[in-house]
Amino acid sequence: MASETTKGGGTSTPISKELVDGLIAQLGIQDFAKATIREVKQVAAMAEKQSGVEFIKMEMGIPGLPAAQVGVDAQVKALQAGIAHSYPDIQGYPVLKQEASRFVRAFIGVDIAAEGCVPVTGSMQGTFASFLTCSQADKQKDTVLFIDPGFPVQKMQLQVMGVKYETFDVYDFRGDRLHAKLESYLRKGNICAIVYSNPNNPSWVCLTEGELQTIGELATQYDCIVMEDLAYFAMDFREDLSVPFQPPYQPTVARYTDNYMLLISGSKAFSYAGERIGVVCIGDKLFHRHFPDLSARYEGLPFGLVFSTRMLYALSSGTSHSAQYALAAMFRAASDGEYHFREEVKVYGERARRLKEIFLRHGFHIVYDRDLDRPVADGFYFTIGYQGMTSGELARELMYYGVSAICLITTGSHQEGLRVCTSFIEDHQYAQLDERMAVFARNNPR
Repeated sequence: MASETTKGGGTSTPISKELVDGLIAQLGIQDFAKATIREVKQVAAMAEKQSGVEFIKMEMGIPGLPAAQVGVDAQVKALQAGIAHSYPDIQGYPVLKQEASRFVRAFIGVDIAAEGCVPVTGSMQGTFASFLTCSQADKQKDTVLFIDPGFPVQKMQLQVMGVKYETFDVYDFRGDRLHAKLESYLRKGNICAIVYSNPNNPSWVCLTEGELQTIGELATQYDCIVMEDLAYFAMDFREDLSVPFQPPYQPTVARYTDNYMLLISGSKAFSYAGERIGVVCIGDKLFHRHFPDLSARYEGLPFGLVFSTRMLYALSSGTSHSAQYALAAMFRAASDGEYHFREEVKVYGERARRLKEIFLRHGFHIVYDRDLDRPVADGFYFTIGYQGMTSGELARELMYYGVSAICLITTGSHQEGLRVCTSFIEDHQYAQLDERMAVFARNNPR
């Protein structure tokens, strides 16, 4: 391991403290605890280049696996057939809509009509259009509620469109405690939508059926819409969610309310992030529901058609035509049992297991460590903390050891610690991390 500086009598660190601190100052980052994902990535890239020391990059949530071949083949075939010359239907490629409905039935176990399965340019566009639609449905309900921690960019989307939001950290409100906490916001009468991811980015906690029932029943009682972000679809590897049309199914709020939108992304489950493709699946009753404020603004259209023919049309005039063919093929193959997407992404769980073991052995702890009575699953993300260090202190300190991760504070968490992503870990880096964290522990005795 390279040695470029010595810290106060301790063992030298792989990368100079002065180099890292200088780069942080150069980029104008005043509080490293609040540094964005891309700022952390930039510091790591510059430090790696200037020091010559390989970074163990854990900050970016980008798929680290090849794209699903069944999707690539279908997209190439569609392009070769000339599909690129045609505008896509704003409602979506009919075959994709049918296969999305079937996929939801196969792996979630709920029935959503094909008309309510609308393709979007990735779940990012799906959430943006959903926020627009939900926030305009009732003038009295102008605020979005996040069950945090969560994806920081979703709050930026609301900032861009000028929509208010509130948040709470679910850490201390699991199980029976969730009801009272959630209702304390909903009873104000201003919440138009509830947003969470399941499995969760960044903590990887998975809401239980009981918790989802609480959310669904309260959403019905207070007439707000649940936006369930399934970016990491069926990636709770503690359960065998791999057999189509057979339980256990991906847990969902859709079993407990009619007021729901499911956001299903091709990016992580199918490693198809580059083509920006996903679907928003709107429950049948919500799709056809008429909200007086939406009807007045959009010529009497129901919720689902406002979402597609107004919001999506204004944003992009449709979703990439050839990418819709790719997603249709992946959904079909998965539902037919020909494409075992969970087998391909299970590697993330194995990486998490190995990484956690290294961090724990060197004195770190898992911040979000349990789903009620069960240890949190191993998956795409996990969270780490170190006794006596704030999030910002830990993130900056790890940079001296060639390890980059983001602070939980940027995700709406109130806990001190970091989010670790497993997607880019290579086999030789486990030994590197073990060696570096041994030095870290010597230099930072608890």
